[in-house]
Amino acid sequence: MHFDLHDPTFWVMIAFFGFIGLLYYYKVHKVVGKALDNRADAIRKELDEARRLRDEAQALLADYKRKSLEAETEAKEILEQARREAEALTAQTRKALQETVERRTKSAEEKIARAEAQALAEVRSSAVDSAIAAAERILKAKASSAATAAGLVEQGIKDLGGKLN
Repeated sequence: MHFDLHDPTFWVMIAFFGFIGLLYYYKVHKVVGKALDNRADAIRKELDEARRLRDEAQALLADYKRKSLEAETEAKEILEQARREAEALTAQTRKALQETVERRTKSAEEKIARAEAQALAEVRSSAVDSAIAAAERILKAKASSAATAAGLVEQGIKDLGGKLN
């Protein structure tokens, strides 16, 4: 087979293999792997923070329930008018507590859902990257012999001629 230095296909092939060589030389695959590991750690930290917030909300709920029971006990010892005022205050506190707990619980659940969706997207992206790398390895393995490479170049030249006309 004869390589013509004026043939654009030859230079495209040289540039392609040079580019692949640079990617391998600079260990781009390790950088990408490290970036994915760092992202996984960040997601793990966000999930831990969401769990901590949920636990904090539950502790706050238990604390308010305990305070509510104490307020009811004191209200029974006070005069009828003072008891009515304490019950109104307790009802208001329970409503505020419930709204606060619902807001925090919803916020924590939303954070968890976002983190799960983001993790799923990253896993899908990683799977696509792995599939591309596997296809590249298969193509390299199949095109490693000189006869196969020459046949592919010749077929590419023939196809190029048909596509240009």
